[in-house]
Amino acid sequence: MQELIGKSSIQSNKFFVAHLPISAQDAVMLHQKYYREYGLAIEGLTKHHKIDPLEFNREVDDALPLDDILKPDPKLRKLLEDMDKSKVKMWLLTNAYVNHAKRVVKLLGIEDLFEGITYCDYGNPPLICKPNQKMYEIAEQNAGAPSSELCYFVDDSALNCKHSQARGWTTVHLVEPGFPLPDPPASKYTVRSLEELRGLFPQFFKSSDEKATA
Repeated sequence: MQELIGKSSIQSNKFFVAHLPISAQDAVMLHQKYYREYGLAIEGLTKHHKIDPLEFNREVDDALPLDDILKPDPKLRKLLEDMDKSKVKMWLLTNAYVNHAKRVVKLLGIEDLFEGITYCDYGNPPLICKPNQKMYEIAEQNAGAPSSELCYFVDDSALNCKHSQARGWTTVHLVEPGFPLPDPPASKYTVRSLEELRGLFPQFFKSSDEKATA
């Protein structure tokens, strides 16, 4: 996944240089600034430079060679299949545009395991994205969540985790191996692997007997 993030950042920086009168070095700094402030670089571009978000999507996310980066992930699929769907509604929440999000989960081989998706609507500015509280509210409404306190959320962004936890969600920060753990932690729970969710929330996974008869 880090390879995908790296290639996406490179593609984004190229977009900044191509569409703004700035150097490559300034593009990197501005990209990082907008990401820190808004959680999504394109939101800064839209607000301050009148850039068309759909054009950004075409030249950045749609241009990524995802087929070369992402492959079916049997271990991830097994983890998601083992979740008890009578207790958990599986829902995607992403800052990507819908076509990119669907492309990613399809390549990972898990697109059929989610009941829906809440995405940043690039076609309907002004953009709303994580960590904006409105984005979490929209996700709750889309998923039909009874309350904020019953929402469980996993994200690899410390900023997103911090703000979702402030809303009342039970939040898990995924920090992949090789990356430093934030100090202080971004949320109550921090994991290095999604497999750790089995131990953190055993109540949401099928029992051995249930898996045997499934």
